[in-house]
Parts: sequence; structure tokens; C-alpha cells
Amino acid sequence: MSMNRVSSKSDLLHMVAKSCLQNPLTDTHHHHHQSLGSSQNSSSNPTEYEEIESENEEDEENGGLGNEKQKKKKKNGLEKESREIEELMSEVFESISVMKKAYVKLQQAHSPWDQEKMSVADIAVVSELRKLGMLKERFRRRRRNRSNGGGGGEEIGRRGFVPLREVVAPYEAAMDELKKQVKAKDIEIENLEQKLQNAITTINTTNGSNGKRGKFHSRRRVSNCSLGHVAGVSPGAEQFESTTSQMKEASKSFTTLLLSLMRSAGWDMDAAVRSIESASPTTTTIDKGNNMASINGPQHAKYALESYINQKMFHGFDHETFYIDGSLSSLLNPDQFRKDCFTQFQDMKSMEPTELLGILPTCTFGKFCTKKFLSIVHPKMEESLFGNLEHHELVSAGNHPRSQFYGDFLKLAKSVWLLHLLAFSLDPPPCHFQASKGAEFRKEYMESVVRFSSRRMPVGLTVGFPVSPGFKLGNGSVIKARVYLVSRT
Repeated sequence: MSMNRVSSKSDLLHMVAKSCLQNPLTDTHHHHHQSLGSSQNSSSNPTEYEEIESENEEDEENGGLGNEKQKKKKKNGLEKESREIEELMSEVFESISVMKKAYVKLQQAHSPWDQEKMSVADIAVVSELRKLGMLKERFRRRRRNRSNGGGGGEEIGRRGFVPLREVVAPYEAAMDELKKQVKAKDIEIENLEQKLQNAITTINTTNGSNGKRGKFHSRRRVSNCSLGHVAGVSPGAEQFESTTSQMKEASKSFTTLLLSLMRSAGWDMDAAVRSIESASPTTTTIDKGNNMASINGPQHAKYALESYINQKMFHGFDHETFYIDGSLSSLLNPDQFRKDCFTQFQDMKSMEPTELLGILPTCTFGKFCTKKFLSIVHPKMEESLFGNLEHHELVSAGNHPRSQFYGDFLKLAKSVWLLHLLAFSLDPPPCHFQASKGAEFRKEYMESVVRFSSRRMPVGLTVGFPVSPGFKLGNGSVIKARVYLVSRT
């Protein structure tokens, strides 16, 4: 048995040496393992060397597969993270774009002032700011989870389950801003109340009432007192005459602007005057066969257009609100109504009408402007002059455009409104009159808009149409009505 064993070992060494010579060095372990396996395939138990080689081969195979899976998993993770970041940035840009549009609408709602549109735009802006805050929190949570090696919070952020603090943060910021504004308004109210008390003390001291009179005046009534009342200024005939002159200048200016727009649009002025007059039943109509032949020159068309505008503007002048509402304050409490009218006159005469209507677009004066503009500039006229109905749509909705055309109209409207306030401030109020077509010319009540070359006015002239109204004041003075004269023949 001993010889057989030695022989077996010799044979084994011989086979190993032969295998090493016949195969490359790099593949030695593999063939060595095969040699060992072939020499002892009859044996039931493998040698220790065979077990080690087998384990090494398994480790190498498992290690290669593990590295490949790990690389593939890492690559998939990077691609997924890249897609999520792209989606996040896309949402950010989309939210910013929507917020910019909402902010533009918010700015447009300021001019002209539209409270409903402003509220809608404000809600949209706050909503997008809130969405941006949520996206920011998602990005912050992603970075934190990535640094900590976790992924649960990121998934929660993508699904939109955000903390309550993040949801209410925009509203808390808006509430803080509103609290600051309320605090500023409170301080302003305190300052105004202090000024009011000082004014009451000054008035009572001046009147010698020892402070008792102020107790019987309401805060609203005293706060409406203007500097004119404190200084002892009261409405008078001279002030009414100067206000009437300002009204006439504003009427001429707006008429000139409207006439130039008509000519630029290529209007036939002769036909335009007839069309304008026929649009309103309250306008004095001029016969083509009788007096219309006089309205051919540029000045004649201007006076006819001014007549149309003034008749529209002064319609309802004798009523305390131009029939905008059914108020009867002038009859129920005439003394207080006269004081209130003069207070409004004093407060309004130095204000720009656009500023006033920007703050209070639906005040009584704003309603007056809306009513008169729509009665003067009808839709067909506006479409012919401007090519659209933008003015008509805005004014019909209770807004006031910021165009030059509407601005010139507001100057005329303000001058008529001031004259109306001043008329109801006087006791007795002025008597408003207007010359009628075909009436005999009376120089004590009328003045001709047509200038004659000779000093003496030609005989045989009658009123072709009224241009602006006249007034007879309580002291007996007369502000003459302006008329356009034509030959009786």
C-alpha cells in the first residue's frame, strides 16, 4: 500500500508539472484546480486546496455581480433625482409666471380703481407665494434628507403633506402687514382728532362761546368745516361770477378738443351738427331752411357743438343732485344744506378731479360725470373718433379712464359741479335761464358769441341757438347768456 501511495504522489506531481508547462501562467489556478479534480475524481472528500480555490472563485463571481448592481442602482438614483429636480424647477418657473400675471392684474385694478378685481388678483398673488414657499420647503427637506441619508421626508414633500407652520406662514406675514397699517391709521386718527380739538377750541374762542357751542356740533359737521369758514369767508356774487367764467373757459376747451377729433376723423361738420342735435330731444333744433344755412363756417360749427355740450351738462342744474337721486335736503334743512354745499365747494375747488375719482369713483360727483359723459359721447361717436368703445365700457362700469380726452371732460364736469355747489350755497339761489331759438336779442340778458366789425350791432338779428346759460343773482346782477345770432331774414 505504501508503494501505491508513493506512486500516486509521483504521478500527481508529474501531472501538475505537465499542466503548468502546457497552459499560461494567468490561468494556472483554474487548470490546477482541474488537474487536482481529475486526479482525484475517484476520491469522495476534496482536498483543502480545492475548497479554498472553490471559495475564491465564488467570491469573485459574487463580487462582480454586486458591483454591477450597485453601479446600476446608483445610476438609476441619479437619474431619478435629476428628473425630480427638473420637475421642481419647472413648478417654480410656472408659479413665478402665474404670480407675475396676477401682480400685473393687481396693478391694473388700481387704475381705474376696481375693488373686486383687486381682491381676486390679491388672492391669486398670495396663493402663488404660498406655493413658492411650499416648493422652497420641499427643496430644503430634500437637501436635509440627502445629507442624512434618508428618503421618507422627501416623499412626504413630493406628496404635498407640509407642516401647518408652512401653510399659515404667508397669512401670518399678511396679517403682520395689516396690523402695521392699522397701527399707522390709528396714529393718523389720533393726530386728526387732536387737530380737530384744536380747531374747535379756536372756533369757540373766536365766537366767544366759552366752549359751550362745540358740544352741540356733531363731529361730522365740525370736521367738514373748511378754512374758508374759519376765516369768515362766505359765498358771494363775485365768487359766482368768477366760477361761471371758469366754466365757460372749460366748455370752450373741451368743445375745441372734440371738434378737432371730429375733423381728424373726417366728419362732415354740417351733417355732424344735425346728427348731434337729433340725438337728444332736449336740444334746440335748427331748421335747415331757416337758420341752418348759417352753420357752415368752422366757428359756427364750434358754437353749435358747444351749445349741444352745455345743454347736456346743465340739464337738471336746478335740482340739488342733477336728478341723480331723490334727495330733498335743500327743502328739509335748507340752512345746513347751503353750509354743506359751500364746504364741498371749498374742499373740491383745489383738487384735481382725477385724484378725487381715483379715491372715490362712485361718489355723487363720480355718478354725475358718468351720467353726463354717456349723454354727450354716444357709442357711435366714440367708435368713429377712437375706433373702439373703451371709454364707453369703462364709464358704463363706473370707472373713469385716464385718457387726455376724458381728463378734459372732467375739467368741464368739475367746473359745472362747482358752479352748481356754489349756486345752492347762495341765499337766495341764482335764477338759471337760457335763450330760446328765434327769441329777440336783449343785450341786458344776452351776449353774442359772434363779433361784428362795426361797433353797432346790425338790426334784424334773432337767437339762432343758445350757447351757454345765464344767471340772475339775488342781488340783482345778471350773468348774461351767450347766444349765436342769425339774421331774421
